[in-house]
Amino acid sequence: MKELFDTVSQSCSKKVTHSYSTSFSLATKMLAPAIRQDIYNIYGFVRFADEIVDSFHDYDKTSLFNRFEIALTDALKDRISLNPILNSFQHTVHEYNIDQELIDAFMKSMRLDLTKSVYQTEEEFNQYIYGSADVVGLMCLKVFVKGDHEQYEALKESAMSLGSAFQKVNFLRDLKADFDSLNRTYFPNTNLAELDEASKQQIIDDIENDFKKGYEGILKLPAEAKFGVFMAYRYYRRLLKKLKNTPALEIKNTRIRVPNYEKVGLLTRSYVKYHLNLVR
Repeated sequence: MKELFDTVSQSCSKKVTHSYSTSFSLATKMLAPAIRQDIYNIYGFVRFADEIVDSFHDYDKTSLFNRFEIALTDALKDRISLNPILNSFQHTVHEYNIDQELIDAFMKSMRLDLTKSVYQTEEEFNQYIYGSADVVGLMCLKVFVKGDHEQYEALKESAMSLGSAFQKVNFLRDLKADFDSLNRTYFPNTNLAELDEASKQQIIDDIENDFKKGYEGILKLPAEAKFGVFMAYRYYRRLLKKLKNTPALEIKNTRIRVPNYEKVGLLTRSYVKYHLNLVR
């Protein structure tokens, strides 16, 4: 029965989320059950594409990515795929009428990671951020508003800003790994070897501005989504605070993280703030 295969597919997407990101998994658990699985489905898709270009160093990444893209096209057209991750993703795409442009923009940015290692201008950087992060936020927003076009348009800019903030925090945290393992430098005019406090502060100021715009949208989200997104926001703000308090030299030489015990404490405090109506 197709229903059984769909259940297995969705279980795979949930497993991918839990395995690859404890923080995102924790935030997703805070969403209402009615929308939780669809966020797993989106995460599974974007994670697999990202893993191809970032992790499969012993294989022909371009060939793997091309095959994944063909399978994605077929899944969206046929409304089924024998790849369980793509099968669950296509279900969410059709259920919430996720725009093809968002999917295409995401795949375009992922494909850039196969060949492009330096982003020299703000325009190049912003285009990459749009495709790698903003559109993922917009895909999730489609689910959060249950396809309501008017609400989607009203919250679109805030969702993009939040996606940008999350991605830029990741870039700052992973500065060393991206440079050493992947030979990538995302921030324009930022040389890892010459990163100083002034350059770091400029990046942080930009991220803070994105967070401010993103938070305004969180306050207007439907109740089913608000706490989960607020939790993700709180986690990334905590991570940014750690980066802000870490000397530039140390950021260049290590990966800053939020330990699991801190994540649990953050969840508890976020829960209290949210349910005491302090999120406003």
